Amino acid sequence: MEIITIAQQKGGTGKTTTAATIAAGLARQGKRILIIDLDPQTNLSYIMGADTTAATIADVLQGKTPAATATQAIKAETLPGVATAAIIPVSAFLAGADANLQGNRREYLLADALRPLARAFDYCIIDTPPALGILTVNALTAATRVIIPCLPDVLSIQATAQIAATIEGIKQSSNPKIKIAGVLLTRYTPRQNLTKDITDILTDAAQQIGTTLFNTKIRESVTIREAQTMGKDLFSYAPKSKAAEDYKHLIEEIF
Repeated sequence: MEIITIAQQKGGTGKTTTAATIAAGLARQGKRILIIDLDPQTNLSYIMGADTTAATIADVLQGKTPAATATQAIKAETLPGVATAAIIPVSAFLAGADANLQGNRREYLLADALRPLARAFDYCIIDTPPALGILTVNALTAATRVIIPCLPDVLSIQATAQIAATIEGIKQSSNPKIKIAGVLLTRYTPRQNLTKDITDILTDAAQQIGTTLFNTKIRESVTIREAQTMGKDLFSYAPKSKAAEDYKHLIEEIF
């Protein structure tokens, strides 16, 4: 099982949308997909129609429930025609994870919990909170590759450099196999001159952290927010939209 973590310490960059859409796209290819929601805001769990009153990733990380027991099949109405996707949802309890998750190996809690599922799924897609706390550290320690979403603005570029530094630290301390798959430009508006300038800056910034800016860019689209409001992934809600087309190309580029 390859573990793909979507990480960025700045909020609003499209982490949850990217996690949900990549997972949905791979599942539609017949891949066995496990989705992990590590963001206490529970947005990904909502989009995927998960039951957050059942066992969650909080129970798994605390050692109360095995990951296999906490795994829920995603409902057919959420991903029509897909029978190969599952999710471990999140609960608001994890908002206090930095204080509640303790122990000498607390950065390995997720990696250890997922090990028994290694042969049950082809890919695990992890959504993370917009912070560099213990939850993101766990997601990076478990990951084989990381996708870093980034808005076309200077603050997002700064945040990208910071998450890259964190990934390098994880590589040195707890996960020598981790790699940055690339930086993903989201909310892209091709006709804006400022966006074009930022794209050039971000291309250089990606090279400086040892990765690349994906050729695929996710264009600004109201369809993304509409799909989230309806609790649907993009391919279910608007398969012919610009955003769905962009994410389809992204999946082809990465996988």
